[in-house]
Amino acid sequence: MPVKIRLQRHGKKGKPFYWIVAADARAKRDGRYLEKIGTYNPNTNPATIDLDVDGAVKWLQNGAQPTDTAKGILSYKGALLKNHLAGGVRKGALTEEQAEEKFKAWLEEKENKVSTKEEKLAKAQAEAKAKALEAEKAVNEARIAAATPEVEEVVEATEEVEAIETAAEEGAADADTEVAEEKKAE
Repeated sequence: MPVKIRLQRHGKKGKPFYWIVAADARAKRDGRYLEKIGTYNPNTNPATIDLDVDGAVKWLQNGAQPTDTAKGILSYKGALLKNHLAGGVRKGALTEEQAEEKFKAWLEEKENKVSTKEEKLAKAQAEAKAKALEAEKAVNEARIAAATPEVEEVVEATEEVEAIETAAEEGAADADTEVAEEKKAE
């Protein structure tokens, strides 16, 4: 029975979620499978992959052929490397301890790369949020500035009216004094 390691689609329309399974090559894509090896969620950034590396290596050693996408996922998580190192141990090129050390070193390096990418994404998201906040502040200030001249015009008009009234009162007071002076002069 030819066995393939492939993706089995789950999730709703537009939001795929995959199981990584070992299945008979003749079975339907989402049909019967022999063993579930892990999950793959491409909706997150970076994509979330949960894989039983030892289970995948066991199936690879038994002759299961991964599909192209599954091969990329197995490579990303180190299952293909672990299978390669296990082959070296079987041939006597490496000891079990050396193979484990190489695999752990590779895992640490991979985790550093992933954490660096997550940090860059978080930093970019924070910068985008700060830019959006600055843009929103600028729009709000422009909106306030556009509304403020109307208030200033009202204040200026009020000041002009007050100035005219005071001038009229002074003029009236001057006129009253002039009238009073004319009466005294007569």
